[in-house]
Amino acid sequence: MKNFNQPLMNLHQKRVEEVKSFFYNNDINLGFRKLLDCVTDTQNMIIYKKAIELTDFKESNPSKIEEFVKKANDLLLEVNQINVSETNVSIPVLKAVEISKSYGNSKFALGPVSVEIRKRQVYGLVGENGNGKTTLLRILAKEISFNQGSLNFSFNSELKNDYDLRTRLIYIPQRTERWYGSLKDNLKFVLANYGAKPEEIETRVLLMIARLGLWKYKHLQWNELSSGYKMRFELARTLLRKPEILLLDEPLANLDVLAQQVILEDLKAIANSVNNPIALILSSQQLFEVEKMSDKVIFLKNGRYKENLEQDVTEASDLIIELDTKVSREQLQEVFANLKLQKIIYNGGIYVIYFHNSTDFHEVIFELGKSQIPLTYIRNISASTRRFFMN
Repeated sequence: MKNFNQPLMNLHQKRVEEVKSFFYNNDINLGFRKLLDCVTDTQNMIIYKKAIELTDFKESNPSKIEEFVKKANDLLLEVNQINVSETNVSIPVLKAVEISKSYGNSKFALGPVSVEIRKRQVYGLVGENGNGKTTLLRILAKEISFNQGSLNFSFNSELKNDYDLRTRLIYIPQRTERWYGSLKDNLKFVLANYGAKPEEIETRVLLMIARLGLWKYKHLQWNELSSGYKMRFELARTLLRKPEILLLDEPLANLDVLAQQVILEDLKAIANSVNNPIALILSSQQLFEVEKMSDKVIFLKNGRYKENLEQDVTEASDLIIELDTKVSREQLQEVFANLKLQKIIYNGGIYVIYFHNSTDFHEVIFELGKSQIPLTYIRNISASTRRFFMN
């Protein structure tokens, strides 16, 4: 029975409760990362230092899991007592209206594109190569000009100069520049240049290092890191500047599947900060992974924007299934003979199968199971931007 006299939890308290559930269910590593997000939101240097001590204990004593969880829950109790103010995210931080870009005699043209970007939201930018993803990101980052349209920003405070803009609006390209010295020293240098209090620099840097899984690598140099950890360094360097809009071009490139999942989870959690939320736009070829964590997907084809709206997926839409199996097209046609099969497309690796909208996905699964068809992969892409790639 609900207790209607119990006060409603604010966003910070909800995040703390989420961390408790992760630890309770032995999702230790995820719970720890989420705990550090809650710690970051407190902006309390005493809490920060305790979290750094906890990180050092965790890395130095990997087998002492029970003791670590107890220490983590003790810290969580302290974090829950901190009053964290919530930032208003109702107003779009970026509005692009009818943006278009062309390159002289080139046949390619981008746009028109109109989007509204809000903080605490993740936007996946997808499309085939050469369809304008990087061009759009660079326009939004004010790195290149556009021919028509308007681009407006609404930051927390008025911009003082272009340097101030580059603190609030940050674009990270796929290929980043080489840096020198240790990872930790580079991050300390960043904070020193952005006006952090000298007595807080070490603490803030170490907490960011802990949050992005760089603890074991903090004394390493550029050539000693894998491409995945170089990307994490770039994120750490960026997040220390407290941006309001973050644009990432192919951040999942050169990462294995597990690393992709972890970095996407991290980006989602960081964008959802209580008092420093970020509007995050990332381009990627990893369509399924990006769709799972994005609040909205921006699909570009031939330079034009097609929005994946819920109202586009109505009862009148076809059921579209992507299927990987070794059986033949003829065998599949026989399996689905009792369903309203419309067409089967084979691209040499995967079948794309269209059914009438009166067919349900569970019916397809039932027929496949009844016929004992061996499956490597199956996915309902009726509501996925994946359907836009199909002929």
